[in-house]
Amino acid sequence: MLGQLSRRSLADLARAAPTPRWGATLPLDDIAGELAITGIGETAVTGPSGRTPRAMALDAVAAAIADAGLRPADIDGLMVSGHIAEQIGPDDFHTHFGTQHPLWFSTEGGAMIWAATCAHRAAQAMRKGIATHIVNVFAVDWASRRAAGTGAPGDWHAGEELKAQLEVPLGWLPQPVYFATFARRYMHAYGLTETQLATLPLTFRRHANEHPQAVMRNRELTLERYLASKPLASPLRKEDCCLISDGAAAWVMSPAERARYMPQVPAIVDGVGHGCVQGAPYISQQQELTATPQVFAAPWAFAMANTSPAEVDVIAVYDCFSSTALMQIEDLGFCRKGDGGSFIQDDRLHYSRPRQRGGIPCNTHGGLLSHGYLLGASHIVELVKQLRGTAANQVQAAERAVYAGFTADEASTLVLSRGAQ
Repeated sequence: MLGQLSRRSLADLARAAPTPRWGATLPLDDIAGELAITGIGETAVTGPSGRTPRAMALDAVAAAIADAGLRPADIDGLMVSGHIAEQIGPDDFHTHFGTQHPLWFSTEGGAMIWAATCAHRAAQAMRKGIATHIVNVFAVDWASRRAAGTGAPGDWHAGEELKAQLEVPLGWLPQPVYFATFARRYMHAYGLTETQLATLPLTFRRHANEHPQAVMRNRELTLERYLASKPLASPLRKEDCCLISDGAAAWVMSPAERARYMPQVPAIVDGVGHGCVQGAPYISQQQELTATPQVFAAPWAFAMANTSPAEVDVIAVYDCFSSTALMQIEDLGFCRKGDGGSFIQDDRLHYSRPRQRGGIPCNTHGGLLSHGYLLGASHIVELVKQLRGTAANQVQAAERAVYAGFTADEASTLVLSRGAQ
């Protein structure tokens, strides 16, 4: 079991791991306890806003710096996504804040899996003395782009050569079609019902209704309404699919020894894991349809953190689709493969449910399904709030949190804990 693996050292875990049939763990250096998230910032998450990613990113960065009790001149590292959506660079930072100092820059940050692995890259920079306070930011304006007819996530996928020549002509696009295939296969293999699958969008909508920044706040969703809605790509309904949003989120990472003297309760980085599907960069090439690369990422992260799923208080899972979130909850080790449907029943993902009664509070802000689509960046902000004790939907006595990032062929796991001041 994953809980047993987590008690091994990273070296033992690497030596003991069998040669995987369909994926692999990408070993990362042990950075447990070296750095912490010390400041968080975010913009409003909305539908079409007309705002540029640059403007939103800089607003989120400014808020994160202020939250950390720092000045822009104190920030000597900037991480963004080099993989998806338009982002800012050092020149944008200096122009906006009126600074000129050296700024270490990396495009190995942002959101999705990099919302977790950016901590590992930042720790490496800190070890080398390249940077001390590093801000990671992600912004997206896909809601505005879609409204204007100038682009959306489906266009990004359709632009890839193999997809354009093989998947699109066969009608295997956009993303709901991919993940409906996975969901249907999972249902066939493990007996998941539509009512069980509905637990995820229903719970995340309940969280959103109690979260002041959620896009779907005050939009009640009932099981009857869910089951009565027409599937977009069977078995997925629109409520099973992520929103398309405008917005930005950012956080400051600092050395742990400095974090204890900063204004906010630090979220200590205890573990990071990274897994991938081997030889299948496109979804149509993947061999395993009922699991995610979390099975390779999570054991490494838990081992680095010297903890297990049983000791986690709250999670934020990349929920591009409800079925993907369900599989990742299993693959993180919170229940056995195939038991996800029963594991999430009876409000077991709701933030108010006592942990000892089973389940795990999940996506307490509403997730991608109901809070907003910042590709996981807002998930990190929410977990930091949970560890500080300031979340809108606060999990009682939250001491340890886990983020699960996902990109279809890759996954990442980030283990955080509440630090001392």
